[in-house]
Amino acid sequence: MNRAMAAQRLDEASKAIRYHYDVGNDFYELWLDKTLSYSCAIWADSKTLDAAQENKIAYHLDAIGAPGLTSVLDIGCGWGGVLGALELMPGIKRAMGLTLSDAQADFIQKQGYSKVTIEVKNWQEFQPVAPFDGIISIGAFEHFATPTDSVEEKIAIYRSFFASCRDWLAVGGRLSLQTIAYGSMHREQASSFFNEQIFPNADLPTLAEIAQAADGLFEIQRVENGRLDYAKTCEAWYRRLSANKAVAVEGVGEAVVARYLRYLKMSAYGFQFGKIQLLRLQLQALR
Repeated sequence: MNRAMAAQRLDEASKAIRYHYDVGNDFYELWLDKTLSYSCAIWADSKTLDAAQENKIAYHLDAIGAPGLTSVLDIGCGWGGVLGALELMPGIKRAMGLTLSDAQADFIQKQGYSKVTIEVKNWQEFQPVAPFDGIISIGAFEHFATPTDSVEEKIAIYRSFFASCRDWLAVGGRLSLQTIAYGSMHREQASSFFNEQIFPNADLPTLAEIAQAADGLFEIQRVENGRLDYAKTCEAWYRRLSANKAVAVEGVGEAVVARYLRYLKMSAYGFQFGKIQLLRLQLQALR
């Protein structure tokens, strides 16, 4: 891929992310939890969305051994739920987040964190000044490839991501990765509604593609499929948005709210019946 094509691809990826995530912070605050975590929670015995999302954040911090680290990178940091938790950890000296959403970056910067820095930048453009002890990436991986990429091209993109993460990690560093992935559904069966109106220019990975891309760069130490957790999370989001529908419509309009309610209902169904999965992977960098 030449430089012009690569630049165009990055620009299209940025526009696709902003299309979805820059609807407005006030809109998302109506139906997400208090940390604004827009990814699969871990319910276990939790009764509330807030508690389930705190479980998720704790899970990923534990996966990289965050209590014993001093620096962590969050790729696709959203509104900073993980970064907020890192800010409170005594041993952490440096926490950096990458996002492509101006709205998310603005929200994080207004929190007044002392250890956290944020960059509105694609991981392919990022060049850290020093290695990180651990990396977390939740809900970004599914945006790396596009529906027009061949399987070979997808794997090459994923491998480039893993190679970058390996190079950014200090010796012994771990990566905790969470991503939606294809389950019983193949990419050819993906909904045009999702591809065009919800997450344009995005394509899901398969576990096999992830494993092939990581081979020789990371040891996959743990894999979990949390699809039922995600079904329950989408159901919770649907209920909360429905309960706040009048306020949401006033803020973003009837069409946007209807689109999100349809997307959340369809997603819950897809996870419930295994058409799509939610993968959590713990990976150890190889040297």
